[in-house]
Amino acid sequence: MRIVSRIFLTLAVLNALALVMSTALGLGFMAERDAGVAAPAGHQPLTFGWFATHMVFGLLTAVLTLFVHCLIFTYFLGTGRWVKEVAKAYQLPDHDLPRQTREFKRQAFPPALFAMLSVIGAVATGAGAQTTPESFWGLAHPVMAMLALALNGWAYVIEYRTVVANAKVMDQVMDEVERRRAAGQLA
Repeated sequence: MRIVSRIFLTLAVLNALALVMSTALGLGFMAERDAGVAAPAGHQPLTFGWFATHMVFGLLTAVLTLFVHCLIFTYFLGTGRWVKEVAKAYQLPDHDLPRQTREFKRQAFPPALFAMLSVIGAVATGAGAQTTPESFWGLAHPVMAMLALALNGWAYVIEYRTVVANAKVMDQVMDEVERRRAAGQLA
């Protein structure tokens, strides 16, 4: 397994755990709210408790989630460009390896984007739930949080598979370049 696969797997597992923890903290606050404790209003100071912990941890988790998925975008843009340039420089056929990297990017980008949007939606509905918990936002936030958990789990599975497969393609490109060098086919 290439180092990028291990790094991604580590970040994805840590982020998944943080998403679950944020959700658990939110459920803890919901239980506290049902017992009569309200979230502070916008003009009141934030005091330590389930709400404050959920809000701060949730925001940090959202940033981590966006970072991990943006890392996938950057990885596939960079490696796709590298494979394309190497294929061009060494006259490798476009119908095989460069096309595979483009396909991996097409597979990984939509789930990553939907996962990021779901977390942004969960944060936005959370802000609405804090200001008017008895409104639509009070229900929308936990629903969006569960949707974000599901979409991120789905995205991480697809992203991991494509990162591993892309690493194999990169190895194949290097093997072909080395084979051509050894055969004296390079200028």
